[in-house]
Amino acid sequence: MEQIINQLHTIQDFIRWAASMFNRSDIYYGHGSDNAIDEAKQLVLPSLNLPLTIPAEFYAANLTLDEKRTIIDNVTARIEQHIPTPYLTNMAWFCGHQFYVDERVLIPRSPIGELIQNHLAGIIDFEPRNILDLCTGSGCIGIACAYEYQDAQVDVADISIDALEVAQINIESHQLSHRVLPILSDLFNDLPNVQYDVIISNPPYVDEEDMDDLPSEFKIEPELALIAGYDGLDIVKRILKQSADHLSKFGVLICEVGNSSVALQEQYPQIPFKWLSFKQGGDGVFMLTKKQLIEFNDII
Repeated sequence: MEQIINQLHTIQDFIRWAASMFNRSDIYYGHGSDNAIDEAKQLVLPSLNLPLTIPAEFYAANLTLDEKRTIIDNVTARIEQHIPTPYLTNMAWFCGHQFYVDERVLIPRSPIGELIQNHLAGIIDFEPRNILDLCTGSGCIGIACAYEYQDAQVDVADISIDALEVAQINIESHQLSHRVLPILSDLFNDLPNVQYDVIISNPPYVDEEDMDDLPSEFKIEPELALIAGYDGLDIVKRILKQSADHLSKFGVLICEVGNSSVALQEQYPQIPFKWLSFKQGGDGVFMLTKKQLIEFNDII
């Protein structure tokens, strides 16, 4: 450490050094970056309480001894313990908004963000008044919806009180307490009597085989938010069975199932899942209308 402290001085020095260290390591990218340089920037700059968009001239600024040690400690934890960068900085981005995250919640990365930014184009043709973010975690999906639909009331529900504590931090930091309500609920069990125009869910959907094969970084995330039985569909099946009762007449369900989409289609070939496409990458997200959910409820 002393050699690094004595030989490296500027922000640029430490970004370069961190990127080199990452390239020599076996860390896995996938929580906001896909390469060593971007990962280094996303670790070094927030470690200094600086935004990722600082002017170029800031990169030549010298660091204090304490700042150098903080960065070295974070880079060491990233490499040796495989802790994802957003947990080290308590910072993640979703739909262009910054969120607080820690080990109580998944790190935001859902392709559903692209749908929200596109105003759910091709999914609904009206302005929703009531939106439910089911299995909310950090609250990022619900909060992003609140930004996109500024007249909507948004409920964000989760079975984990720990996750809801993080969601509350984000609701308050985005000054949305008047429109976004966190609710402790096992799926629909303890929700208010509301007919939602849109239910969006990124539930646990990892099957047992995929869970065993996950990189170390993902295994640091809360298992409760990841694994969902042998085929990954334990939670999704409950959502399919119960959603219709909580949707308005023209309401829709949007649900992410990731790699478990294969098992879902094999088990329910009769259900006309509409699989959504993404320009920014991602798959395994379907939508169904209330009418469709009612029509096929008997086979779920």
